[in-house]
Amino acid sequence: MPLVLGVDSSTQSCKALVVDTSTGAVVRAGRASHPEGTSVDPEAWWHALQEAVDGVGGLDGLDAWAIGGQQHGMVALDESGAVIRDALLWNDTRSADAAADLIAEFGATVLAERTGLVPVASFTITKLRWLRDHEPENASRVAAVALPHDWLTWRLRGFGPENPVLEELVTDRSDASGTGYWNPATGEYDRELLVAALGHDVILPRVLAHDEFVTDADGRRVGAGAGDNAAAALGLGAVPGDVIVSIGTSGTVCAISSTPLRDPSGTVAGFADASGNFLPLVATLNAARVIDVTAALLGVTHAEFSDLALQAEPGARGLTLLPYFEGERTPNLPDATASLTGMTLASTTRANLARASVEGMLRGLGAGLDALRDLGIPLERALLIGGGAQSEAVRRIAPDILGLPVEVPEAAEYVALGAARQAAALVA
Repeated sequence: MPLVLGVDSSTQSCKALVVDTSTGAVVRAGRASHPEGTSVDPEAWWHALQEAVDGVGGLDGLDAWAIGGQQHGMVALDESGAVIRDALLWNDTRSADAAADLIAEFGATVLAERTGLVPVASFTITKLRWLRDHEPENASRVAAVALPHDWLTWRLRGFGPENPVLEELVTDRSDASGTGYWNPATGEYDRELLVAALGHDVILPRVLAHDEFVTDADGRRVGAGAGDNAAAALGLGAVPGDVIVSIGTSGTVCAISSTPLRDPSGTVAGFADASGNFLPLVATLNAARVIDVTAALLGVTHAEFSDLALQAEPGARGLTLLPYFEGERTPNLPDATASLTGMTLASTTRANLARASVEGMLRGLGAGLDALRDLGIPLERALLIGGGAQSEAVRRIAPDILGLPVEVPEAAEYVALGAARQAAALVA
């Protein structure tokens, strides 16, 4: 029975699954935590990956492996293969001004045409411009730029400061499409945009096709990996007509498309997927933690919070929560804050507050579905995943807010399963 490893290196933790390719069953699982923050030393991810892989018995006996990971994070390497500074993660908004500068220089329509994206603080290109403007000495040392899953794949293959072959960095279409300097239509890096951001050209990971592989030091096949959303779509087996609504640390709404899409407004990011197609996606910064913070404010468990929300009428008697607790990416309001409106003596109850928080979070995701519809993407079914999807209140309220039939697949580590599915295809 061939065994493969799939990894999910997310914002919060690293999960590793060993899967039996003959049955699809998970036979071993490992996990390790990541540090909090929006700026993280990548060595913490490397230690967590090693711990998670050790937790499944190591790589011995495996036929192939692949890594899925959080998108956009900037891993800057010098010519010796050393990490220059902490990686700025997708949810680090300090580069909002850099995004505005790039749009002013090139124009939103041109950038969308060349990369499928209009820059916001989340994307790698804006983080490189921030580095150039705020840490010029560090920027001048950059010899290569990788994303989290690229760098971890490189390290687990046996490269790093002790074996700094920067040309062995590899990535996949989905993660490359989140940088802001790669064209999903042509499959090529846009070097002019890279130089405009960082100030000079550097080594970038070779982009592997979804069915292409490299090998590790022991000759095992290593998949291209994927960005977390693309890996999750692969793990779910999503097909055209499906829209995946993920309620985790961030919220994402994405669908499968056979053609590349460009949205000059910047609402929809024209990402690639992990199967050779495309993955138009809308992301929000405020998702499951909206429920977390409201439940904590009310002093209840998540189960009690769900019961409270379902006690209230739809619309929470006019109580409305705009849940921009961490700023927001869609709409692009990095400095925004949350607000609670419609407060009257009748509406201001614990149950209505719980209901308003669920509805507010889902409305933000529902706006993403509307943006996909506006681009002509047919949506027939919503697949609700992530920690927030385990809330009974979320599951029952979602169909009315999203305007679609909602299915909640069995809770699973779909990013790691998608990476394992990619690795299994290499063995097959």
